[in-house]
Amino acid sequence: MKKKLSIYGCTGSIGDSTFKLFEKNNKKYVFYILTGYKNYKKIKFIIKKYKPIYFVVFDDKTYKKIKFEFSQKKVTILNSKEFYKYKFKKSDISILAISGIAGLQPSLSAIKKSKKILIANKESVICGWEVIQQLVKKYKVKILPVDSEHFSIMNLINNVSKNSIEKIYLTASGGPFLNYPLNKMNKIKPSQAINHPKWKMGKKISIDSATLMNKIFEVIEAKKLFSIDFNKIEILIHPQSLVHAIVKFKNGLYKFLYFETDMSIPIGNALFENNFEVKKIKNIVLKSKKNYLVENLNFLKVNSKKFPAIKLKPILDKYTSLPIILNAANEIFVDQFLKKNMSFCSIINYLFDLLKDPKMRKYAIKKPSNLKTILIIDNWTRSRAMQIFRDKNK
Repeated sequence: MKKKLSIYGCTGSIGDSTFKLFEKNNKKYVFYILTGYKNYKKIKFIIKKYKPIYFVVFDDKTYKKIKFEFSQKKVTILNSKEFYKYKFKKSDISILAISGIAGLQPSLSAIKKSKKILIANKESVICGWEVIQQLVKKYKVKILPVDSEHFSIMNLINNVSKNSIEKIYLTASGGPFLNYPLNKMNKIKPSQAINHPKWKMGKKISIDSATLMNKIFEVIEAKKLFSIDFNKIEILIHPQSLVHAIVKFKNGLYKFLYFETDMSIPIGNALFENNFEVKKIKNIVLKSKKNYLVENLNFLKVNSKKFPAIKLKPILDKYTSLPIILNAANEIFVDQFLKKNMSFCSIINYLFDLLKDPKMRKYAIKKPSNLKTILIIDNWTRSRAMQIFRDKNK
């Protein structure tokens, strides 16, 4: 019998990577629940090609069009209200890939409907880990990260005592502006910032990579996923993007995982529990020269002038709900930059302005123990961030 595979947020890059894997392993899985938002053409294509049992469309206008398009087909089309009320059977594996805080509520619902979770929505972990943990324990769900960094950490510290770990290093490529002149940073255009030199990603995460905010969020994610103190987690620039995490042990040993910038690798290994051949995706050959299999692996300290987001790291454990505030404000400012309403450097500058707000602490000290509280903190932050944006751009 085929296993039931669900993807929450199937129209993005994580979905693309999973569909490639499915095409090579379609005898093992059937798509059970797939979800999308506004991308009508892609949703239509996915339904026709992969024939899921259920497809959930969270945008009302797109839902109506898709519902009409497939009214005579075997697939069941649901909207968001129907999704939360519907009594599904449990998926064998669910991949959580809805980007942003919008992915939190569907992720919480997916945990109740799944036996095993592959989590690629870092915002859910950053903002709602306390709630996720409660549900994972209650419903006895296995949860695995598939972000390249956290997938690497998971494998590196598996069956290892936490007391033996001295440091965990998360690597950042440096994005498109690693060697860009500092005096020209404020004139960066969105089209430049989304052009990542190593990874093919969505616009929002590409901007976060360019500002280094993505790595700040990954530090928070690592702390929550693996119960590692913030002071044991460091960020390094690694332009080649081949080593995604390094663990330094107290006995003097260092360990790291090396793999190409292809999300099919961590997803495939998590999906098939390491019984997975990468050659099924593409033929990867490590470049060799002068008898060296791998050469020029560089690891650099972060330049705080070029990447001022790094200054956030020492304060990440100051308030319980600071991660929710950072995530919400960053989403607002990145969106305004993508709309060409503010400069690239203002994203981080405005973020620090918000952290100086006298009311910020009131929300930052709240315990994010349920979805309602998380959304209260998130909504206040978005409102305040928009006000800062307007005040700065009068």
